[in-house]
Amino acid sequence: MKTHADRKRIIEDFIRLTGIDSVSYHERRMADALKEELQKLGFEVTEDDAGDHYSSEAGNIYGLLRGKTGKAPILLSAHMDTVQPGTDKSAEVSQDGIITGNGRAVLGADDVCGIVEILEAVRIIQEQGVEHRSIEVLFTVAEEVYGQGAKVFDFSRVISEDAYVFDMSGPAGAAARKAPSIISFKATLKGRAAHAGFAPQNGINAIAAAASAVSRIKQGRISENMTLNIGTISGGKADNIVSGECLCTGEARGFDHEEALREVQNVGRIFREEAERAGAELEFDYDVKIRAYEVSEDERVCRRFRNACRRTGLEGELKFTHGGSDNNIFMEKGMTGIVVSCGMYNTHSTEEYASVKDMEDTAELIAALISDDE
Repeated sequence: MKTHADRKRIIEDFIRLTGIDSVSYHERRMADALKEELQKLGFEVTEDDAGDHYSSEAGNIYGLLRGKTGKAPILLSAHMDTVQPGTDKSAEVSQDGIITGNGRAVLGADDVCGIVEILEAVRIIQEQGVEHRSIEVLFTVAEEVYGQGAKVFDFSRVISEDAYVFDMSGPAGAAARKAPSIISFKATLKGRAAHAGFAPQNGINAIAAAASAVSRIKQGRISENMTLNIGTISGGKADNIVSGECLCTGEARGFDHEEALREVQNVGRIFREEAERAGAELEFDYDVKIRAYEVSEDERVCRRFRNACRRTGLEGELKFTHGGSDNNIFMEKGMTGIVVSCGMYNTHSTEEYASVKDMEDTAELIAALISDDE
């Protein structure tokens, strides 16, 4: 049965939801709006205590809509938060179906596109009277800060084994089955301050030691699997003072988690060598934000995605992404998931925009996933 998305409804939902300010840890109004929408659609809806973990406003929103078939249930997910600048957002729809923001804040397509598409897909199925599998929906908080909401969600309540996360840029009909580990690091070098004019020989310049280390660290795409970046460097108090302290931060991303970890440890080794050479002290720390995963194309979650794409006339491309998402957390918690593109572009910038056609196509794709035979 061919199912069709309601273009007018998609636009109205998108404008209404992007009009809600929902930066990370401030998702209360968005959570309330989505709880109401899910309840209207017949979901059993609960909100967890994720907000208590971070002293923030709202928890993750979980919904279950029980199906009437014996088909395996699936989890559909998108996140409620946006990056900054994310206040006073507004949306404008052009005649060609492109939705843009006001240029002062992000549009919020990341991830309202995914939210709208999931809601619209359920409406399609219900309006067509299509029998469907049980559907679980998870709208998370604080995804933009490395999946903090998903990390504290109780996955023991989830009945699905497969997850589809609608949180990737690009046109409808593509999905990522592979994503990297992201490991941030911080190097604090402590030298000795001195007057730069009268007694520079008494100082140990922490900035100089850090610069020596940075000059030795390979950056950019350092291998087929890895990227590494020194993102910030700061230190010193005045032009006439030998800098007594310097802070460097950066990140590594790698499809091989152990390789990424070794590379970060190598960064620490280089900083330590240059600190010792200068007579400075070093504090070096790293934090695994999310862990790499790879899903085989033969897995059911991928087969079902390709089947649904064929049914809806989409390409069904399976690829990899250099970005992280809640799916990194889902995989770590024992689920098998992929991240699906949902028609958002230039995300994390004030030039962000969305395509109504892509949202229509993705909603129809989700409806096909819900009713797929496998």
